[in-house]
Amino acid sequence: MAKEELPRGAIVRPADLPTHFPTHRHDAAFWEALGRVVATFGFLEEILGKAIFSFTGTRAYPEEELEAEFERWLPSLQRALSDPLGNLIDSYGRAVRAHPDATITDLDELLADLRTAATYRNVLCHGSWRSPDTEGRAVPLFVNKKNEIWTGAFDQALLQQVQANAVELICAVMTSVADMGWQFPGSAGPGKPIALAKRSG
Repeated sequence: MAKEELPRGAIVRPADLPTHFPTHRHDAAFWEALGRVVATFGFLEEILGKAIFSFTGTRAYPEEELEAEFERWLPSLQRALSDPLGNLIDSYGRAVRAHPDATITDLDELLADLRTAATYRNVLCHGSWRSPDTEGRAVPLFVNKKNEIWTGAFDQALLQQVQANAVELICAVMTSVADMGWQFPGSAGPGKPIALAKRSG
């Protein structure tokens, strides 16, 4: 009985691949648009973290509850620095609802818009980009935690639209703080700066 011949091995060498592989099939303008929208989502996460700080740090507490609230506040701020967008949206919603002086009137609508944006963010940041069609559109390979497969195609115009929408959400979140008369943290905008009270002991 003849010994079965083993398959021949192969080596994939970076030098043999096209320049800018695996991104070589899309033009530079497409990748610029994608990079800008991904960077905008990163900024949205930062803004949500600062808004959470603002809403939780400007609430008035009874004197006897200050120590306990401060102990709870620190871990919540640490999470705001590292949580993914979906968790930040939930924390932001809770912080706004818990603030007695919040002035935002369309919170539920804003949260819904933020969650829609988060869906796009996950696809755009974690999808594997396939070759474009003749019109420059591509469907990224992306499967969410519910095993749902993404089927929508993106082109440069849609990426720019998603980026512009994320900017509108950033402005809405910042306004939710500034409308109460507080200066949004890290900005030079109008309003009273938010300062942490010094603790004794």
